[in-house]
Amino acid sequence: MSVRKAIRMAIGMVGVVTGAACTASPAAPHSAAPHHGGTPNPAGSQTNGTRPWRPRPVTRADLARCPKTVIAHPTALPGTSLAALGPGTTIYGNGKLFVTLSTNGMIVAPAGYVNPDGSVGWKFPWWRYVSGQLAITGHRLDAPAPPLKSDVPAGYGDTGFQASGVTFPSEGCWQVTATVDQHTTLTFVTFVIEAVHSGLISSPG
Repeated sequence: MSVRKAIRMAIGMVGVVTGAACTASPAAPHSAAPHHGGTPNPAGSQTNGTRPWRPRPVTRADLARCPKTVIAHPTALPGTSLAALGPGTTIYGNGKLFVTLSTNGMIVAPAGYVNPDGSVGWKFPWWRYVSGQLAITGHRLDAPAPPLKSDVPAGYGDTGFQASGVTFPSEGCWQVTATVDQHTTLTFVTFVIEAVHSGLISSPG
């Protein structure tokens, strides 16, 4: 698949502009190993054998402290330009692995991306310039939570474009790490919030 065709596909699937509504279905959750090891723990399951995990609501302080990946200097994919990307989105990468992110480091999830248990599904397009299968892990930084879950569908080959879905068990500040060939990694931090709670973003204080 050409880079330009992959970008066009990514624009249709990612929708990472703050507050933008999307029409695709939420990402299908599949378990992924947590960033620091251990066993994945689905939202609502027992964390200590006696008490179920419950998400802590986000606050303005969480938003302020979250070390979001804010992209001041966008990175173009090799062989193409950033002109094809939608407003509010850009490419973030390290020369070997790239992903489309919002420029402000946030995911504002419309209602259709929020699951009944409060988890948030999102889609991320990636581009691999090294050979290998993509794996995605991640954890919440600002409060206890189960690790994120990822869905990396087969059929995209060992290089080039790779679609993916990520399910965040709750709102909050999340660190996401993608790995290819066990050596190439790309990490970013994003603040996840439901659109119905987005007044938190502009509230004073």
